[in-house]
Amino acid sequence: QVQVVESGGGLVQTGGSLRLSCAGSGRSFGFLGVGWFRQAPGKEREFVATISWTGSTTNYADSVKGRFTISRDNAKNTVYLQMNSLKPEDTAVYYCAAGIRSLATADYWGQGTQVTVSS
Repeated sequence: QVQVVESGGGLVQTGGSLRLSCAGSGRSFGFLGVGWFRQAPGKEREFVATISWTGSTTNYADSVKGRFTISRDNAKNTVYLQMNSLKPEDTAVYYCAAGIRSLATADYWGQGTQVTVSS
């Protein structure tokens, strides 16, 4: 069984940076594609970024390209999301998911971490 736990959310001003971490447990975590998704109040959950199990392939939503970077350290069973140049519209609960099946579905989900960007 794989479990994922997010951390690193918080309150930041427009233009600031945050780094989210996704700690995975379970022997197979290092062999799974992992993604970050987010859900803003009153909106549906949306894809943010994904990374392959080797880390060699990444995908980003157009809204975050050039500002966010996804990476992973399989030795630490951790996936990161570095978020720079944050905007108020980035405010959302950010979820980590492992075992990516599509840009909307995955096998294992975390509880989420709140990111709030003040204007």
